[in-house]
Amino acid sequence: MMMPAGAPPSIRKISEKHDKVFLSGCQEPDTSKPRANATFVVLARNKELDGVIQSIKSMERHFNRWYHYPYVFLNDGEFNSTFKDTITNYTSAPVEFGKIDPSMWGFPDWVDKETAREGIREQGDAAIMYGGMESYHHMCRFYSGFFYKHELLMKYEWYWRIEPEIKYFCDITYDPFLEMSEKNKTYGFTIAVKELKETVPNIFRYASAYKRMKNITSKGLWEMFTIRPIEDENFWPENDPRYKKNLPKEHEGEPGTLPEIDDESMEGEVYNMCHFWSNFEIARLDWFRTKEYEEFFENMDRSGGFWMERWGDAPIHSLAAGALLSPSELHYFRDIGYRHTTIQHCPANAPARQLEVEPYYETTTLDEKERKEEGDYWMNPDPPKENGVGCRCRCDTDVPDVEGKEGSCMIEWVEIAGGWASP
Repeated sequence: MMMPAGAPPSIRKISEKHDKVFLSGCQEPDTSKPRANATFVVLARNKELDGVIQSIKSMERHFNRWYHYPYVFLNDGEFNSTFKDTITNYTSAPVEFGKIDPSMWGFPDWVDKETAREGIREQGDAAIMYGGMESYHHMCRFYSGFFYKHELLMKYEWYWRIEPEIKYFCDITYDPFLEMSEKNKTYGFTIAVKELKETVPNIFRYASAYKRMKNITSKGLWEMFTIRPIEDENFWPENDPRYKKNLPKEHEGEPGTLPEIDDESMEGEVYNMCHFWSNFEIARLDWFRTKEYEEFFENMDRSGGFWMERWGDAPIHSLAAGALLSPSELHYFRDIGYRHTTIQHCPANAPARQLEVEPYYETTTLDEKERKEEGDYWMNPDPPKENGVGCRCRCDTDVPDVEGKEGSCMIEWVEIAGGWASP
């Protein structure tokens, strides 16, 4: 889709044909309703304690000080007492700590371990990002096909993933879990970006084969992850550089000539590398537990791509959603400001829908000066802007929003969501 002139994509209105912001701006948090059967999930190790503290402090400040949803911490080893005691000091919500069973982490019995390790070493030699880290491969596979079956998560219907060293920018004064449930949503995201091609050279081949083998017809989301075939002339508007007029019959090709073949395409489709950045996701756990998702994961797992390539859980979740879900079952949390590493999405504040900031000085920071500076910082949110949807957001300014950067998949989401609703 050609980018129309006007406001930047981060604040341009999107069609509400399939999805819309749950709450634009602020409201007084309504904590009178029963909570959803939901939890936060944090995969971490003892050495990541400082990064986890940063994430929990941000979540508590901007959301969970009102709603008190529980946390589940998972580790492939044992959490030490320092980690446990420190974390429970940073939240008044219930907290559980669990160890990941070896059957969910590591090489499965059916894999030749030395062949798999050699594949990982080769990725390291090729300088593929995280490709040479065996534990990273295990983590991606765990989040792709096992986390939702961990014994501590089996009692929950919803989860919100939290990574170490993340940051939230806006107050979330409603319950995303309840809104997802009431609006019949399955999967929620806040950032969509393109994967590094060298990490997933064959992932689409296997995902597309699964879709074809099961005779799955797209419900409208699969197209977000594919480069549209050139012959689909009527999709692009005439002012788009990708628009091509239909050729007269006599110029369509000489007899005996063959069309160009793209060796990366599957039935004319090519993966555009888009995926939902899964380090933030709010989703139904029972969707991951469905027969359809489990079959999809099994198909991908048996290909060996988690070892011989560096498949992440983000493209796995995304391509599964593309095959199995419709656009209306997804939700773009456009109002939630979020940052992980140097990638961030931060909305403008909604005009005429802000509420006064109440002082909040959390008690876990022992240095009084630091504690006051942090509390005072959030007392001064950014000014509202037209089409803004955020509540009391204060965005980082050292990096641009992902929507304005190369590699964003904002436009691909807008295409399947119904297009732009405003210039």
